[in-house]
Amino acid sequence: MSQHKLIVASLLAALLIGCSSSRSIPDPEPTDSAVESSGGGSATDAYGSDTMGGGEPIDYDPTAGELANIFYFDFDSAELRPEDTDIVARHAMQLAGNSNLRVRLEGHADERGSREYNIGLGERRSQTVRRMLLIQGAATSQISTVSFGEERPAAMGDSEDDYAQNRRVEIKYTN
Repeated sequence: MSQHKLIVASLLAALLIGCSSSRSIPDPEPTDSAVESSGGGSATDAYGSDTMGGGEPIDYDPTAGELANIFYFDFDSAELRPEDTDIVARHAMQLAGNSNLRVRLEGHADERGSREYNIGLGERRSQTVRRMLLIQGAATSQISTVSFGEERPAAMGDSEDDYAQNRRVEIKYTN
């Protein structure tokens, strides 16, 4: 009797393992090899929902000349550097003070790593900045995120300085 239970349990385990690894979820067709989201980071958000409408960068930047809008990250890290937290907080104050303002956070990575990994890393970086903006008073409806991974490098070389320029999140004010 116990041998029968062992065989049934083994077959069920093999069936579960086989089902979970053979299932393939097709990738959606993100524009410009990007992953966009505007919500709280759910799985559906990571595949390109943009509920803000419009979303094209505009020339208007209320912080022009006074605040940086590019934040750099260490290799394989999505942690905001301590020196950038005050600047992100000031962007949040701008957003909190003007409910008509919208931003798109564009996450980027250097070319090291797979395309999929770099898209995910860019998304984690943009979500880090998003969380910081929300904590500091910006509204969820004012922020969308997009990850370009390694697809839109700021620097085209293969030196460490070039890689460092590509590991970034850019804050783009949108209409």
